[in-house]
Amino acid sequence: MSKLVLIRHGESQWNLENRFTGWVDVSLSPKGIEEAKAAGKKLAGFAFDRAFSSVLARANETLRIVLEVIGQTAIPIEKDKALNERMYGELQGLNKAETAKKYGDEQVKIWRRSYDVRPPGGESLKDTAERVLPYYDRLTREQVLELNIPTGAPLLYELDNHGTVLSHRYL
Repeated sequence: MSKLVLIRHGESQWNLENRFTGWVDVSLSPKGIEEAKAAGKKLAGFAFDRAFSSVLARANETLRIVLEVIGQTAIPIEKDKALNERMYGELQGLNKAETAKKYGDEQVKIWRRSYDVRPPGGESLKDTAERVLPYYDRLTREQVLELNIPTGAPLLYELDNHGTVLSHRYL
């Protein structure tokens, strides 16, 4: 049996400020640093062969902290922009509440949660899935819509030798 752990980056400064972040390279907030340390503590005892990360600073900062906490800083790390979070285009940097006031709650919900509607200049969830799914080709469209990992919360997947998911849970 194999194990795969997914961790969303710790809270970023723009998460704290309730801003659409997307591909803007924003650092972790102090809370995000603490979330990364806590995630590392939850992974104590795990031995990893390698790590994968987007190219965004907040993801790499989270990974660095987690690996330091578990004492595994020497494992190979593959960074790829295919693993970047969703590109929010013209919404990047805008406050989510102010954007909802300007365009309406329903429109913002459609931009954020609709599978195939793009925010202005950005990616739909479908676009994001098409970019990311080569790394996780067993996730269905429905699973992608439901995948909303909280910041700094390790999600453990247990896989059989064929890559079939046997179980998953937050640590």
